[in-house]
Amino acid sequence: MGRSVVAAAVLTFVFGVLGPVLVTPAHASAARIVGIDELSPTKSAVFIDSPSMGKTIQVQVLHPAGGGSRPSYYLLDGLDPGVGQSTWTNATDAENFFAGKNLNVVLPVGGQASYYTDWQQDDPKFGRYKWETFLAQELPPIIDAHFGGNGVNAIGGLSMGGIAAFVIAARNPALYSAVAGYSACPDIAVAQGAVMFSIANRGGNPLNMWGPPGSPGWSEHDPALLANGLRGKAIYLSSGTGIPGPHEVEIKPQLAENIFLGGPVEVGVNVCTVHFEQHLRGLGIPAHVDYRLTGTHSWSYWQDHLHASWPTIGPAIGA
Repeated sequence: MGRSVVAAAVLTFVFGVLGPVLVTPAHASAARIVGIDELSPTKSAVFIDSPSMGKTIQVQVLHPAGGGSRPSYYLLDGLDPGVGQSTWTNATDAENFFAGKNLNVVLPVGGQASYYTDWQQDDPKFGRYKWETFLAQELPPIIDAHFGGNGVNAIGGLSMGGIAAFVIAARNPALYSAVAGYSACPDIAVAQGAVMFSIANRGGNPLNMWGPPGSPGWSEHDPALLANGLRGKAIYLSSGTGIPGPHEVEIKPQLAENIFLGGPVEVGVNVCTVHFEQHLRGLGIPAHVDYRLTGTHSWSYWQDHLHASWPTIGPAIGA
């Protein structure tokens, strides 16, 4: 199909409208915990002084009540992350789903429209974004040291977070054994317009992230071009078709979802997912792609996909 002009147009117009419905980094070893709130025996809020971003970042960790060694799943939020907690714990049953599993689920808090990447320049709206350095360098040693991490990791996310998961995994291939994207478009050439629009729509300057379109920063963060970094990993992707399904009738007062945009957004994501899968297959890189006959760009479907992804992600990290 090629890098579809139709897909790019659809994504550019609608993908960035809906959220989920810079500077030299310091040495990673300097990151340190400045506080831990034990929210429950199996959930901790960890506050980390991040030298790369020059501020304290909150990360919430779901973990077993006891000790022992275990893998970690870094699970990223969407364009408009939850305030005070990840939307994964606010809008889905993730906390209950992972209860009893022998792993850490690492949930960063914050990062609106960041794409969880290292921005080239500080942004007047968002400040300093060095999320890849934080997630891939500063944070893992802390999780391993304080929560029994055994160095075996997966990374996943929805929408913006799913794109970021593939970018980070492809650029740091030794760190992750599995990667998941729920309603994500990991083909940056297709998603470029939508990515830029989504940042501008939230008050940021997209040129501060990877530079102007066509500059090296974009190709250096394109999982389609870096696909060999995904080789050998367990890969899960999912998308709906944009056709309303069973979850559209649900009332979710904790979310600001827009059911009118969720359908068109998922149409664009679906086209992009098909193309990205074909690209991987052409390179001989297997992936489990979960296409649903219905479903919009909204949290109830991402909860379904989180459950469906676990037979792919869990065994890959021994969880």
